[in-house]
Amino acid sequence: MVRPEDIQTYIQEGLPCDHIRIDGDGHHFEAVIVSAEFAGKSRVQRQQRVYQTIKDRLDSGEIHALSFKTFTPEEWEAQRG
Repeated sequence: MVRPEDIQTYIQEGLPCDHIRIDGDGHHFEAVIVSAEFAGKSRVQRQQRVYQTIKDRLDSGEIHALSFKTFTPEEWEAQRG
């Protein structure tokens, strides 16, 4: 069974992250991902970039479902208030 820590590692191996938090029950996961690499990218482009890091694991069924929110470091600081 996949753990949130596993998904965090998979994403961090393929995407430099300033902050990442993954929660889940082994089948469905939610993530918050903060990366400077998202600057200037649309929401769809950000999603595509994250999916690139876990594509093989999604295709194999190892990861069943992952929903996530993406932020640049500036957006993350602004929304945290």
